Amino acid sequence: MGNTLSLFRLALNEFFDNLHTFQTLQARIQRSPGLPLPNPSRSFWTYPPSPIATHVSQLPTHADFVVVGSGITGTSVVRRLLDCANADGHDIRVVMLEARDACSGATGRNGGHISPPLYHDYISLKRDYGRAVAQKMIKLRLAHLEELRSVAEQEGILTESQWREVESVDVFYNLDMFEKAKRKVQTYKADLPFDAEHHEVYEAKEAIEKYHLASDTLGCISSSAGAIHPYQFVTRILAKLLSQYPDHFSLCTNTPCTSISPPTPSNTYYTLSTPRGTITTPHIIHATNGWASTLLEKLRGKIIPFRGNMSAQRPGQSLPLPNSNATSHRSFIFYTRPIGYDYLTQLPAGEHEFMLGGGFAQDGDEGYEAIGNTDDTTYSTRIGAHLSGVLPRYFGENNWGREGVPLEGEWAEGRIKALWSGILGISADSIPWVGRLPRVICGRSEPPLSSVVKSEKEEGEWVHVGAAPGEWIAAGYSGEGMVHAWLSGKALAGMVLGREVEEWFPDIMRVTEKRWKKAKAENLLDALNN
Repeated sequence: MGNTLSLFRLALNEFFDNLHTFQTLQARIQRSPGLPLPNPSRSFWTYPPSPIATHVSQLPTHADFVVVGSGITGTSVVRRLLDCANADGHDIRVVMLEARDACSGATGRNGGHISPPLYHDYISLKRDYGRAVAQKMIKLRLAHLEELRSVAEQEGILTESQWREVESVDVFYNLDMFEKAKRKVQTYKADLPFDAEHHEVYEAKEAIEKYHLASDTLGCISSSAGAIHPYQFVTRILAKLLSQYPDHFSLCTNTPCTSISPPTPSNTYYTLSTPRGTITTPHIIHATNGWASTLLEKLRGKIIPFRGNMSAQRPGQSLPLPNSNATSHRSFIFYTRPIGYDYLTQLPAGEHEFMLGGGFAQDGDEGYEAIGNTDDTTYSTRIGAHLSGVLPRYFGENNWGREGVPLEGEWAEGRIKALWSGILGISADSIPWVGRLPRVICGRSEPPLSSVVKSEKEEGEWVHVGAAPGEWIAAGYSGEGMVHAWLSGKALAGMVLGREVEEWFPDIMRVTEKRWKKAKAENLLDALNN
């Protein structure tokens, strides 16, 4: 959903100026997100629903690995667990629990961007963690473009997933912001020459002509990025896994995990409770992002739910449409003020819909309600109004032309086809949380090693499959899940399997007790000032 950490700046500054209001925010951040609510607002991505949207496998009484959440993270984890076990000849059982329909959380409700924050974050990452670590984080984000393409090709869903390379264009209307961004680009290009050629700066006149923008545009910065249909990508992979591993993988939608009990002398496993019964396991993988602290109370205030808003819109008739030429595919980030931004990509087929999200800065005091808000059954009316009217303003009325004419009747007529919301997970220290959860965080003792499934080697020796039992997590992407989640899930699955962590994985994303103690929501202010 984009519109990430910068959205907190105005809200948190205001709260710190008023102790009573700040205490109200603190209380909201510390409360349980609860379970995802039924009947969420209708996301354009999720229609028509996938054939496996409401798939309910029989809930087994035991599994070797239980993954909670069916979005891009959980799917990445399950895919690697199953593929690696199959390649190694191990007989394992993986169960995925989902509170609602498959992929009905943030993945199926975001902007579809594979547009990593690069020069935007590099200087602060370099200051806080050093040049080498900062570059590793940037490389991880960049790697998602090729990784998602590769996975889509391997699964035979490249066309259905709508993966495409795009030119990402940052558009500026404030001269100070534009000048600051240009200085960041200079530093970025000097330190990361391997990506330098992908960044170009355009001053006002050239930017307006090249990108068909409004006359008050002060400049643009372009870079290489991507876009995808996140719902089709995830649900088609899940469908293939169900078909490929019918005896090893169970997907249980509309089966929320309501509680987790630790091992006991009479039951050496974790016990997960659901409305459909209980299931035991030595390994729990939390892939619920903004809802993570429902089952992990000690993560409240560390991974903070935040409601973002999205729209699908028909483009004006005078705007050029994307075609078979790759250079015609673009995404935009519109920076009109220091707080927040709007983000846009365009679909390659159908009515070539504009997928526009953002609007936080236009929401006034009501915007504070986004923090700690997990109600995605509705959306902010003020943000909805902003998103509904701003695109002709960004492109210019003459460039926009007449309103698009509906080609089908499934959605509302007029410019706006759909408005919806989704729940992000904001990390208190701006970095995703990936890895084994220490006992101090999950609050539960681990099952003994003897509870892990064993597999027989060719020479007759029996070996444990996977790492020592425990709880694991990949979450807290701060609205940038499409450039963090898949490889975070892939790395996490490797950890759960007891494998060496890949060299490309940034160690600063690991979950540690020291990091957990240090991360505080108030510390976001320092990061946002940059």
